[in-house]
Amino acid sequence: MLLTYTLAASIAATLISMLLAAAASLGPLSHAVDRLVSFSAGMLLGTALLHLLPESVHMGGEIHGVSLALLVGLVGFFVLERLAILRHDHHHEHDGHDHPHGHDAESAGQGGWTLLVGSSIHALADGVLIAAAFHADPVLGVLTAVAIATHEVPQQIGNFLVLLNSGFAKSRALFFNMLTGCGSLVGALVGYFYLGQASHWVPYVLVVAAANFIYIALSDLIPQLHAQAHSHHHGGPAKAAWLQPALMLAGIGVAGFAASVLHGH
Repeated sequence: MLLTYTLAASIAATLISMLLAAAASLGPLSHAVDRLVSFSAGMLLGTALLHLLPESVHMGGEIHGVSLALLVGLVGFFVLERLAILRHDHHHEHDGHDHPHGHDAESAGQGGWTLLVGSSIHALADGVLIAAAFHADPVLGVLTAVAIATHEVPQQIGNFLVLLNSGFAKSRALFFNMLTGCGSLVGALVGYFYLGQASHWVPYVLVVAAANFIYIALSDLIPQLHAQAHSHHHGGPAKAAWLQPALMLAGIGVAGFAASVLHGH
């Protein structure tokens, strides 16, 4: 039953993020996706700091080992991003950054197939993290899948536009984006069977998941919010001063409230 839940959560996270990203890329939901960046940052930070890290200690992770794993995870994700193995690219046309018109399209034009490889690796890692969370607690697994789905929407928009600018037709870009998302199923299977035989690693995989969420929120999403705050396309600094913190706090609140209710606390 745990395997069924793990696979179902991985499939749901992939489908929800990619279908919303495709819809937003075609126009109707673009403003909602801009708002989702603030909410997603809060959801990621709330899930990491209120649930994943405490759960890793509760499962027997030694505090110094947890701290070291968190540090190694944060530095490791930075190194991987520098090597272009991971790609948390949320930029797209009209994103509020001070680019000349067409800059994103031009810079993206050469990277379609490379992006697909990187996205597959990223999806594989997401699947492993979801499996680790389900091994710890099914509720934590659901919360982790939801957090992954919310932050994946802006990333998948960037991926979709890169593929379009690389010469892919819309239907072909959507198909290959969905295909790379299947990597999460492979990761979920690997994580489920491996971590089932090596349960002592689960607390530290949860710490890596927390490091991943914290890194994405602080290095990708929050800088993007700063850029949006100075864009008249997003309402300017006055609107951002209250709306962005409110949506971020809402994301943190959902992360905390959902787990509390589901655990019956």
